[in-house]
Amino acid sequence: MDAPESLIIDLLEWVAVKPRPYEELMATWRTSCPRLPVWEDAVELGLVHRTAGQHSQSLVQLTPAGEAWLLARRRQL
Repeated sequence: MDAPESLIIDLLEWVAVKPRPYEELMATWRTSCPRLPVWEDAVELGLVHRTAGQHSQSLVQLTPAGEAWLLARRRQL
């Protein structure tokens, strides 16, 4: 994991509120900085996944592992 854990927590908290359109997530969280791959790390860790939404729109949601990971981090705070 290259991104700071706090940024991954922020991403998961943001997605946990409601499934987010993939395009919105990319506009908000994608970075060209190779040292802050927040989205990429969350995907690689299996914390988020893309699903089919309405009108061929791709949505991003937490996986069960992402929900558990986020809950564990909340308990540590």
